[in-house]
Amino acid sequence: MTSSADIFSIITFVYGLAVLLYIIAWIFKKELPGKLAIGTTAIAAAGNLAGIGLRWVESYQMGYGHAPLSNLYESLVFFALCIAVLSLFVELRYKLRIIGVVAIPLAFLAMAYASLPKVDSSIEPLIPALQSNWLIAHVITCFIGYAGFAVAFGISILYFIKASAPPGDGGLGNKIPQTEMLDELTHQMVMFGFLFLSAGIITGAVWANQAWGRYWGWDPKETWSLITWLIYASLLHARLMRGWTGKRIAVLSLVGFIAVIFTYFGVNLLPGLHSYQ
Repeated sequence: MTSSADIFSIITFVYGLAVLLYIIAWIFKKELPGKLAIGTTAIAAAGNLAGIGLRWVESYQMGYGHAPLSNLYESLVFFALCIAVLSLFVELRYKLRIIGVVAIPLAFLAMAYASLPKVDSSIEPLIPALQSNWLIAHVITCFIGYAGFAVAFGISILYFIKASAPPGDGGLGNKIPQTEMLDELTHQMVMFGFLFLSAGIITGAVWANQAWGRYWGWDPKETWSLITWLIYASLLHARLMRGWTGKRIAVLSLVGFIAVIFTYFGVNLLPGLHSYQ
């Protein structure tokens, strides 16, 4: 019988194929690989969702019965799904296939990292503190926010590629939208991510009060979540109140995503209540 782990292993390669097709479409400026890339990404996202659903069923079959959002492995596969779905939405909404070139590799990397032997893929019972419906609300909102920041990060990379391309360049920069559009898209994705991260911090505080009797305890992940929130709040403030655009916003977007990655992975090296194993 096929397990969720088997599905995730297959989906990792499907994401990899989508990345390859996106790169081929960008380099050779061909329409067919681009269409295949979108279709392949949609298949990967559907398989990703199916795998999460099956893992949820497996947890009930084992007598644990909890949403598959409780450890590093499960968070990685959910993160990949969020990135893929958001990337597809932006591509189809704005008819910008180039977004997949920088966003889908992040989904592939998340799935590939999850498949490493050091990442425990076993289904375990939840500790008492995690046995709460706030777990689902907190993790889902945080990772949707992370996905928004991931797509903004990819768009910022495209901004720097486009900005550095000579005027009238017929190379790879020719397939990238104008910097003004990329700047606006970065802003929209940051706003999207910021709203969900804010919701994630709020639901996390409510959950912490329920589990430990306090809303905030300056745990390393709580601290770095606040730092990340402040970086993106500064970006939005600088744009809305001081009129910052272009390169400065793209730089802040890159810095913000570095903070996201450290909040996600780096704090696991520190002692705390939020460390993913």
